[in-house]
Amino acid sequence: MDMMKVKKVEKKVRMSKDEVIKYQILTYCFLNEIQISLSDLLCLTELAKLENTELTKFCSFISDKKIFKSSQSCRNAITKASKKELIVKTGNNKKNIKLNPKIEIQTKGTILLDYKLLGVETEEV
Repeated sequence: MDMMKVKKVEKKVRMSKDEVIKYQILTYCFLNEIQISLSDLLCLTELAKLENTELTKFCSFISDKKIFKSSQSCRNAITKASKKELIVKTGNNKKNIKLNPKIEIQTKGTILLDYKLLGVETEEV
């Protein structure tokens, strides 16, 4: 039996807190085959930093930051993200929103991400 040769690639990158949060969201979406736009990513990043917030205030905040052109565009993106199970709505009339805890995004303190990914070449029969 041949021993499998593995090419190990190590990359060390120092990045901002926002970039680390974006990377975690993108990785989760990639591994779960969820497509999101750049605006969606920026919106989810801001939500991750806030942790739990009121929907109307959040949409105004995102609109003020020019991530989406209007509060309604943000609401539409939140609804879409909720259907993709990226966001959880809670409280009276589902007015509070937060990133889905199952995504396990780290946002506090110094963050070291240590992913181990193995790409296996399969033999065709």
